[in-house]
Amino acid sequence: MKWRALTIYCVLVILLSSCAHQPPPSGGAPLPGFLLGLLHGYISLFSLIASLFFEVRVYEFPNAGFFYDLGFVVGALAFYGSGSRTYIYTSSRWR
Repeated sequence: MKWRALTIYCVLVILLSSCAHQPPPSGGAPLPGFLLGLLHGYISLFSLIASLFFEVRVYEFPNAGFFYDLGFVVGALAFYGSGSRTYIYTSSRWR
């Protein structure tokens, strides 16, 4: 019975969240694209820390879609995964 209730709850949450939409952008500013997504992905850790204290968003609103998302992911991978090839494991060194 618990699984049935959990399944029904999950389906209801998915149905209600699928009705959400972004309001249209206001003002004449251009929508952010790939380069701003790259920058925002690279500084996402600092934006997350700042959002704890100030009104700062980690993810740009409204964004331009696929290219902003691609830039955000590439920027986040560049920041968080950039040191993986430079670290030397001490256990595999010859002594």
